[in-house]
Amino acid sequence: MEKTVNIGLIGFGTIGSGVVATLNQNLPLLESKVNKKVNLKRIVDLDITTDRGVEVKPGVLSTNVDDILEDEEIDIVIELVGGYQPALNFILRAMENGKHVVTANKALLAKHWQEITASAQDNGVRVSFEASVGGGIPLLAPLNDGLAANNIETIYGIINGTANYILTKMAAEGLDFDTVLKEAQEMGYAEADPTFDIEGHDTAQKLIILSILGFGTYVEQEKFHVEGITRITPDDILFAREELESVIKLLAIAQINNGELEIRVHPTLVPETHLLASVNDVYNAVYLVGDVVGPVLMYGAGAGMMPTASAVVADCIDIIQDMGRPVSYGPKETRVENIKDIYEVESKYYMRITALDQPGVLHSISGVLSDLDISIESVSQKKADEGEAVPIFMVTHHATEKNVQEALKLIDQMEFVKEETVLIRLL
Repeated sequence: MEKTVNIGLIGFGTIGSGVVATLNQNLPLLESKVNKKVNLKRIVDLDITTDRGVEVKPGVLSTNVDDILEDEEIDIVIELVGGYQPALNFILRAMENGKHVVTANKALLAKHWQEITASAQDNGVRVSFEASVGGGIPLLAPLNDGLAANNIETIYGIINGTANYILTKMAAEGLDFDTVLKEAQEMGYAEADPTFDIEGHDTAQKLIILSILGFGTYVEQEKFHVEGITRITPDDILFAREELESVIKLLAIAQINNGELEIRVHPTLVPETHLLASVNDVYNAVYLVGDVVGPVLMYGAGAGMMPTASAVVADCIDIIQDMGRPVSYGPKETRVENIKDIYEVESKYYMRITALDQPGVLHSISGVLSDLDISIESVSQKKADEGEAVPIFMVTHHATEKNVQEALKLIDQMEFVKEETVLIRLL
């Protein structure tokens, strides 16, 4: 074999432990693929006393990050600290010192993409991040390389396991959101503070990375619509299934048409016949459409210690195989001329309006919709005693987001409407 390639691991938490376990388990296989010795030379973490359940050679553990960043023998730095700082500082210092970087840090990439990739370019090193989207699913490399012959036209993604688990459980057992969220937290599928997942921010950060590789354009999260799943109820899920033959998914959407990029994250009614409709529990999937290959579905475990570690180690192997390969992320020249505002989007819409059961209610609501050029495809209402508040379920024909939002403002101000209307777009 040729020379030894040394790796430094910053962050010895759950994923870091999975990386060590993977290297311990499959090192001969990995070395045979690259025809080099692969050596995990140093692991740095603030806590080096807790037993992670994996074997580490004596002298490898350290609490001093300079033992990695300033070690001239280390070729690749794996950053698994998470968050923005000090992770950004570690990555930039590593690249300035001529080291390649592997990271799973989607939040950092989504916020500091331009700074990180510019540094990689300036220092002649690579930064790889397969594990940042979709966990163990081989996704970013196929999108960047395997589909390089295509102009990507559409990206739809179910890319947050927590949200997908909650919606799946609600659908299967008819439970409300809060009940399922509590259960997900007890099972370790949701964080103690789940805001990042259930409000769509995690999905949005991953969509930013997918859009860069698919369309060659970096879009800050603040510039597109992001909406979570907290207002979805069993009534919405039941109506979707029985009346629309659809399921509700938290969907990442990015698609291009005539130079205009449409990018958004929100709950979406997905027809049961669509490939994404059967993606359940904590699993992830990304559905792509290329102008040459057509539709492609990539599916698998979107998180977890070993699936994510699989992607991290695969990135290391890819770098070792060709350390001189220039940085390439998505199309060199973007086809995106502008970003489409959410208010310009056209869609069919589902509405759940909670209103008093009294004469004239439907007439008033339909009048507002008609005035804003919104045509009703179907309407149904639960039975109730007169004077009680009940849900009214409406599905519209295609309408513009701007008109629909204006209509809802007027409807929700009506005296007989007792809750803010729930709106879900149809795929």
